Amino acid sequence: MRKTVHEQRPLVAQGIEHEHAKEFEAISRLLDEHPEVYDLVHADLVAGGIDPGKGREGMSAEQVLRALIVKQMNGFSYKELSFHLADSISYKRFCRLGIGDKVPKGKTLQKNLKRVTAETLEQANRLQLKIAAEAGIEKGRMVRADCTVEETNIHAPTDSSLLYDVVRVLDRLMSQAKEVGFPVEFMNHTRRAKRRNMGAFNAKNAKQRRKAYRDLLKVTEATLGYAARALPVLRQSHPGLDMMDMLIGDAIAADLQHYLPLGRQVVDQTRRRVIEREKVPVADKVVSIFEPHTDIIVKDRRETLYGHKLCLTTGKSGLITDCIVLDGNPADSTLSVQVVERQRDIYGRPPRQVAYDGGFASKANLAAIKGLGVKDVAFSKRRGLKVSDMAKSTWVYKKLRRFRAGIEGGISFLKRCFGLGRCLWRGLASFKAYTWASVLSANLLMLARHAMK
Repeated sequence: MRKTVHEQRPLVAQGIEHEHAKEFEAISRLLDEHPEVYDLVHADLVAGGIDPGKGREGMSAEQVLRALIVKQMNGFSYKELSFHLADSISYKRFCRLGIGDKVPKGKTLQKNLKRVTAETLEQANRLQLKIAAEAGIEKGRMVRADCTVEETNIHAPTDSSLLYDVVRVLDRLMSQAKEVGFPVEFMNHTRRAKRRNMGAFNAKNAKQRRKAYRDLLKVTEATLGYAARALPVLRQSHPGLDMMDMLIGDAIAADLQHYLPLGRQVVDQTRRRVIEREKVPVADKVVSIFEPHTDIIVKDRRETLYGHKLCLTTGKSGLITDCIVLDGNPADSTLSVQVVERQRDIYGRPPRQVAYDGGFASKANLAAIKGLGVKDVAFSKRRGLKVSDMAKSTWVYKKLRRFRAGIEGGISFLKRCFGLGRCLWRGLASFKAYTWASVLSANLLMLARHAMK
């Protein structure tokens, strides 16, 4: 039976006199100020037709949200989280686990925590911003915005490594099907693909590299052919296979169906780029068959990152008032007005003052932002704009420009302490949820420290 909260509080151990324990007590009070967030988490947990009134009593929505915050604040794996929930009085007390309650195992925690959506966590963050506004901590009158990149959990892609990934994954899936008993016919090219991958990487000249690539493309296309022919075999009944075997076959077929188009795309982009020496547009590239949603982000021609671009907005208090997970690598200048519009949605009115990095600047953006009701705007680089057009005085402009620099520390804080540098969860929906879990956890900690002053 799935519950939103426990009707009767479990018997828990007494708290301890430690700063970290006091922070969690303060966070607990903040969460309880808006218990409606537990209803949102509960809706996520029972989504997909799950009947909350049937089955064993699992983790409540309250426990799931609190365990997610503990995980994100400490960077625990699910296995480590299970251990610390069992071992720590403070964590057990915060997650509303009683003295005699059985602590969920790592797999149970993973299953439950991954069900919480980004939309729910964003709404939870807005409720905390409401608390901050009522307490006078952050009213959203003076904000700053900047962009950063959160990486997906993939290796640096090369054409040869992507081809090797395709071969080894498809060969592994077909080997699993054969072990179950399906009459799948294929030749395992994993070792050959690995040698060609290393040969392309260590080639002394372009001729040797192209030779390795040609053979690697050949074995990859052969493996894709085997996988395509295996699909109908896996979806048919065969003598000696029971219902469980057929379910395993369906799961393997679904995986093959997922990887086949990605594998063909990898072959196509490699042939165009390496063999035909064509410049492949970013939109036609895939940089990982495991995280195909990953974008290629080039930062000022200095470095190339693989993940998603984030546009963060923070207030005077340092609280993160908004976060946008962007699709592709749009120019910062296309986001300036959106930042203000989203602040208006959050607070019911536009901010009075806004500070941006220089990349957000343009005359059209300045006019549009002023048109939304913002009094003072500061771009760290003026790019032909007059100070008198942006702010009411040079002093105000300089003050806002110095204020903008503070967001760099906030971004560093999120990456160092809350895992925002690299997302360890798979899939785009989970990427967004992981990002908002980091933002919510950071804001809760900052609000708790304000309350403890």
